[in-house]
Amino acid sequence: MPTSSERADRAALPQFLAEHTPFQAATSDELTALADGAAIETFPADVVVADYASRVPDAVWMVRDGLVTLRASGDGALIDVVGPGGIFGYLPLLSGAGMDFRATTSAPSTLIRLPGALVQQQFAKPSGLAFLAASGWNRAAERATIAPATDARPVAELVHGDVLLVEPGETVRDVVIEMTGHHVSYALIRLPDGGLGIFTDRDLRTRVVAAGRSVDVPIASVMSAPARTVTSDLTADSVLMEMLECGLRHMPVLTPRGEVLGVLEDADLLAASARQSFLLRRSIAQADDAAQLREVGRQVTGTAVDLFRSGTKAVATSAILSVVVDSLVRRALEIVVAQAERQPPDGFAWLTLGSVARREAMPSSDVDSAVSWRDDLDAHAGLFRHTAAAVHELLAQAGLPTDRNGATADKPKFSRSQSEWRTAAQGWLAEPLQGRGLMFSSLLIDGRVVWGDPGLHTVPSAYHRIREQYPEALRLQLLDALSGRMRTRSLRDVLSRRGGTFDLKNHAVTPIVNLARWGGLMAGVTSAATPTRLSAAAQAGALTERDARTLTEVFTMLQRMRMAHQVEQITAGRPPGDIVASSELSPLDRSQLGDGLREIAAVRRRVGTVGLSGR
Repeated sequence: MPTSSERADRAALPQFLAEHTPFQAATSDELTALADGAAIETFPADVVVADYASRVPDAVWMVRDGLVTLRASGDGALIDVVGPGGIFGYLPLLSGAGMDFRATTSAPSTLIRLPGALVQQQFAKPSGLAFLAASGWNRAAERATIAPATDARPVAELVHGDVLLVEPGETVRDVVIEMTGHHVSYALIRLPDGGLGIFTDRDLRTRVVAAGRSVDVPIASVMSAPARTVTSDLTADSVLMEMLECGLRHMPVLTPRGEVLGVLEDADLLAASARQSFLLRRSIAQADDAAQLREVGRQVTGTAVDLFRSGTKAVATSAILSVVVDSLVRRALEIVVAQAERQPPDGFAWLTLGSVARREAMPSSDVDSAVSWRDDLDAHAGLFRHTAAAVHELLAQAGLPTDRNGATADKPKFSRSQSEWRTAAQGWLAEPLQGRGLMFSSLLIDGRVVWGDPGLHTVPSAYHRIREQYPEALRLQLLDALSGRMRTRSLRDVLSRRGGTFDLKNHAVTPIVNLARWGGLMAGVTSAATPTRLSAAAQAGALTERDARTLTEVFTMLQRMRMAHQVEQITAGRPPGDIVASSELSPLDRSQLGDGLREIAAVRRRVGTVGLSGR
C-alpha cells in the first residue's frame, strides 16, 4: 500500500502540473486525467532514466525535485539541464523518431512519468505552442557545438542553417508551426518598406499567450519591428556583448547590401557549458522565496568558473557574470518587496554601480548600489532605505557581498529623489573638490538602472555637456585619473621573483578604468564598458587611436590574468581576490604584466602632457 507521504504527493500532483508549462492552460479535468495516468518514481544520482537513441518514447518525464542532465549519446556533449518543473522526452515523442541523447540524473531525483497521448493534447494549445517555440526547436543533439567566441572571427562564419522568412499576413499559428518545423525560436518578417520585423518565442509568450490573444491574428500585429540587426563583418565578441547589453537572444546578420545572411542565437556564440549561465538566470527568475534565491545564488561564482574554464574569454565571462548578477539583484528586490510588511510604493529605480554596472564583474566583485525615486515620494525615503538594506542582506546570504566601502542604497548619500540627485550632480560639477564630489560622480556616472524607470537616474544627463559647460570639472577628472600611483616597487619585486605581491585591480586595472571614464566624458559618454569608453575617447580626440588600442589590449590582458587568478583561488577553496604573489605568476604572465604597466605609464604621461596643457 502507498504510504501517507506517497498519497500526499499524488494528491498534490494536479496543482504541481498546473504551475508549470505546458500545463498551465490545462482544465481541471485534464489535470486530473494527467495525474491519474502518471507514475511517480525516485532515482539516485548518476542513473540513466531514458536513452532516446534506442526507441521512440510513449511518455514524457517531468522533474518533481532534483536535476536531470541531457547529453549527446555519442560524445557526451551537454544539451540541457532540467530542474524542478521541467520536462524532457517530448521531442522524440512529437516527432515519432529516436534522437541521439540520453537523460541522466545529476542528483537524487523524484520524476513524474506522464502519459504521452495526454501530454500531446496540451501542445495543440497556445501555451503548448509557446513552449515548443521556446524550447522544442533546440534539438541541440543535432547541432554542432559552436566554440566560444575566443577570437575576432566575423559573425558571418558562425551563422548556419536556412533563414525562416514569413509574410506579414501569416497567422501566429502558422508561423509557430513553421518555427517548430525549422527547429528555430524566431521568424523574420519582411516588411513592405524592405525592413525586417522579428517574432520570437518571447513575443509568443508575452504578446500572445500572456495577453490572451488568438493565435490566428496576423504575425505583423505581434512582431517586434524594426528588428535590431548587425552586419556580417562584426566580430563575434562585439555581437555577443551587444546581445547581452540588450537582453537579446536573436540577432539577424545582414550583408553590407542588406541581404539576410542568417540569424545568430545566443547558443551560436557560447559553448554548451556556457548555456549554464542562461539556465541559471531562468532558475533565478523562478525562485519563489528568499530560501530558493539563496540556494540558486550560491551557484553564481561556480558558473563564472565553468565559463572561463570552458574557453570563454575573460571579458565575455565578466559580461555574462554581470548579467547573472543583475538577474539576482532584480529577483532579490522583487522578493523583498513582495514579502515586506510595508511595501514601498512604485516609482523608484535601483541602480547598480561599479564593475557590475560596467559589465566587468569578477568573482570577487561586491555589490554597489543606489536608489532614486520620484520627487513626490520623499516621505517614503526611510522605507526605500529599509528595503535596500533587506535586499543587500538577502544578496549577501546568496553569495554576493555588500560593498565594503558603504556605497549602498541603504545609505542617505546613495538614496535620494531624482531632483536631489540632479542637484547633487550639478554641485559635483560646480565644486568637484567639495564633499568628495569626484568620488561620487565617478560612481554615479558608471551607474546603470537594473530595476525601475531608467528616467529616474538623473545624474548622467548633467554630464553630457561637461566638456563645454564645466571644463574645470573635466580637468579635475583627468587629474584624478592620473594621480593614482602605480606600485612600481612591489611590481619590481614580483617581476624579479623576490617574493613581493601586487594588486592587479587597484594598481593596474583601476588606472585604465579611470582614464577611460575621463575619455568617455570627453566624448559625451557616461555609463559604458571600459573598452567602449576608450573607443569613444579616440573618436573624440581625447586619446590617439594607438593609445586607445593599447589600453584596451592591456585591459583585456589584465582581466584575463585576474580571472585566471581568481578561478585558481576558488578551485583551491580560497576566497577570490586580486593580490598576486611572484610565485603564482608564470614567466609569460610576469613579462606581460611588466610590459602592460609600462604601456599604461607611457599613455598616462602622454595624456597628461597634452590634456593638462590645454592643447
